[in-house]
Amino acid sequence: QVQLVESGGGLVQPGGSLRLSCLASGISVNGYAMGWYRQAPGKQREMVARITNYGSTNYADSVKGRFTISRDGAKNTVFLQMNSLKPEDTAVYYCNVARAATAYWGQGTRVTVSS
Repeated sequence: QVQLVESGGGLVQPGGSLRLSCLASGISVNGYAMGWYRQAPGKQREMVARITNYGSTNYADSVKGRFTISRDGAKNTVFLQMNSLKPEDTAVYYCNVARAATAYWGQGTRVTVSS
């Protein structure tokens, strides 16, 4: 059974940083493409960052140069380092993996960027 558990969200001032974690069980984070998505109030869920099983990454234009996705196979965890945060980054952030045509999501972690 695949489970994803996000953590690390919180309240941060504009310009600040946070690091989100996604602890996976039931799969190896090195063996699948893993992604971070976010959903702001009243908006659709959008892809933020993605890392393939080969280690290549891609980012939404809105976060390029500010966010970095990475993984630690020993901890079976995927990270999202978020720097230079802006109020428009406020959202619930979700970890995602697809296996055998099934998408799995964590429960989400809330990020609020406000002064």
